[in-house]
Amino acid sequence: MSSIPKNEQNQKQVQILNELSKRKVVENNSLITSIAKMDKTPLKIFELAVSCIDTEEPPKDHTVYLSKNELFAFFKVSDNDKHARFKQAVENMQKQAFFKIKEKKEHGFEFENIVPIPYVKWTDYHDEVTIRFSPEIIPYLINLKNNFTQHALSDLAELNSKYSIILYRWLSMNYNQYEHYSYKGGRREEQVEAYRNPSISIRELREMTDTINDYKRFTHFETRVLKEPLEEINAHTSFNVTYEKVKKGRSIDSIVFHITKKPVARNDFYKLEEQDPIYLQDKANKEQAEELLAGKALKSKYTKLLLDNMLLSPYEMTDTALMAGLQKNVYPLYDELKELRGLNGVKDHLAYVSSKQEAYSKRNVAKYLKKAIEQYLPTVKRQDL
Repeated sequence: MSSIPKNEQNQKQVQILNELSKRKVVENNSLITSIAKMDKTPLKIFELAVSCIDTEEPPKDHTVYLSKNELFAFFKVSDNDKHARFKQAVENMQKQAFFKIKEKKEHGFEFENIVPIPYVKWTDYHDEVTIRFSPEIIPYLINLKNNFTQHALSDLAELNSKYSIILYRWLSMNYNQYEHYSYKGGRREEQVEAYRNPSISIRELREMTDTINDYKRFTHFETRVLKEPLEEINAHTSFNVTYEKVKKGRSIDSIVFHITKKPVARNDFYKLEEQDPIYLQDKANKEQAEELLAGKALKSKYTKLLLDNMLLSPYEMTDTALMAGLQKNVYPLYDELKELRGLNGVKDHLAYVSSKQEAYSKRNVAKYLKKAIEQYLPTVKRQDL
């Protein structure tokens, strides 16, 4: 059997990594603050599987499909032992991994222990991997009317410790709230700033990282759960984070984090692209066209309306492909609606879409907004007839 040429393998891997870089993970905040009783690899497999969920069309039978090539590319595994390592990771996830979720209810707290992925199927002769979520975890992944967090899958790829992943998800949850209320309003200035500078008690941090009985000396705890994870987060994600320790008496009582967003999020998925001149040549023409469209979108009145209605975030405005997609596929439809109902008609439509509070749960904002206006326009046209 002839082997696949190395250039073709590289191009295929670049294509997979490029696709993974566009994915987002969206989860309920109760899942973010839960205790993840699993190691880093099962946790990353879970996050990768969640990124496959399209909340517009929830997966049938709670099942999503990955490819082994996606898994190996995401974990940057290329050695001959990768299949055995994948099998071991899946077995560990199913034997040991679960979330301990604590939610405040009217009469007290409710506790759940949930095994997130009880069923995984793959073969040694096919690329597809079947992953089935438990029915109990699904509400935390698709019922996202409020209290949810969205983060980029590519930000997780280079995080190599469980604590880095847990801390990154929690920081994302807070910074998402900061961005939301900064532009939406509804909170006092000091409340908004508290989301960008969140505080957590040492007890809560130990619970969330499952280190109640580990690293008894604070210096060890600080190194493993704070210093080393934040070095990874600062190096490989869209955040820059510092922290300060708050004392109560002679002991450290809590930690205050200070989060800022990098102007352009680093994306290590593109390292292979930089080594592929054929790919870059094709990419240059596409990028030039996208930049022109994105530039027009940034100046469009519709972009301001999307921001006002929290259907677009400032972070998403840095995504050239997304803005180009809005300008090319969505804004012409808003022009049609404006012709029929005026600018106020567009405002009313976006206010209605925003009231559903579903936009942040979409993996593709442009696709979601396009679908919404495509469904609405025929109704407007029928009313005019």
